[in-house]
Amino acid sequence: MSSLLAYCRTGYEADTAKELAQRAGELNLYGYPQFNAGQGYVHYHLYNSADGKRLAQQLPLSSTVFPRQLVAVCETLDELDKADRITPIVDAVASLVKVSGPFGRLLVEHADTDAGRELAKFCRKFSVPLRQALRKPGLISQKENLHQACLHVFFTGFDQCQLGYSLAQFPAAFENGICRLKFPPAAPSRSTLKLEEAIVTMLDVSQRERVFRSGGRAVDLGACPGGWTYQLVQRGLFVEAIDNGLIDEALMATGQVQHFAADGFTYKPQMGRVDLLVCDMIEQPDRVAKLMGDWLVNHWADHAIFNLKLPMKKRYECVESAISQLEKRLQKLKTTFTLRVRHLYHNRDEVTVSVIRGEIE
Repeated sequence: MSSLLAYCRTGYEADTAKELAQRAGELNLYGYPQFNAGQGYVHYHLYNSADGKRLAQQLPLSSTVFPRQLVAVCETLDELDKADRITPIVDAVASLVKVSGPFGRLLVEHADTDAGRELAKFCRKFSVPLRQALRKPGLISQKENLHQACLHVFFTGFDQCQLGYSLAQFPAAFENGICRLKFPPAAPSRSTLKLEEAIVTMLDVSQRERVFRSGGRAVDLGACPGGWTYQLVQRGLFVEAIDNGLIDEALMATGQVQHFAADGFTYKPQMGRVDLLVCDMIEQPDRVAKLMGDWLVNHWADHAIFNLKLPMKKRYECVESAISQLEKRLQKLKTTFTLRVRHLYHNRDEVTVSVIRGEIE
């Protein structure tokens, strides 16, 4: 394996390429990115083919910002016969299994682009006979096994695909790297899906249990009309919703929400502290990161989940700068924090940051 394939949002190929180059360099693994603007994925080619496996083993998807999926590419199949695509894929996987061992499951995927979506129906239908053909000789397990590597077949055209894998220790949770959520009809805005995706994908079970304990308290800065407040209320939290605009009447009727028409940059929690701070304000990313740091360093909030709005250019550099300053402040505290930054599917020109305080022994 000599390349890593990273799926990303259309228009974020250059940012993904910069991130891969920097992260690989930090691991003393060197290569170069290859991509076309708007294609929805990036190849990072390693100069030393042996380094490809090392990069896959040392770069968890959860530690990256812009990639949606990371696949260690083993082979590219071109000019597939539309009358029989399965045979060459099965033969290629059989050769791969001799080196890697059988796979635990199969994902047949495509880019999240207009061209890629034309392949969506084909990929869904093709996955059924391909899975059967791979199970018959034992190339993938009869039942999905998350303790084994996942086989990825990534179609870039009806007659071309990339074969690769993701490791069991860094499982690919979603097909195409996309967490699809159903919009709750009672939510006052679609922004609610941003916070729901962050909760589902960026926090583990233990963290969710600690942060969203029933009866806990939270502050939502820039809450109007209440998309993020809705998620907190649904999880049993009492919320101080801060915004000069109005909050959804149904949320106010729950008795779990207090609305304060105040400036999010000067507001302080009513009881001196809260369990969770959330923020989706449209402000400069460095200013928001500083504000979040103030709340965490001063113990006004134990945990925080917030968005950083990105500029049109140098988006990766912008994220790096804001997060670096926040990390320096958190490192001075005795408490440990788990900090993750992700460009989520329901985000647009923004990234979501979760800062979860470690358990107190």
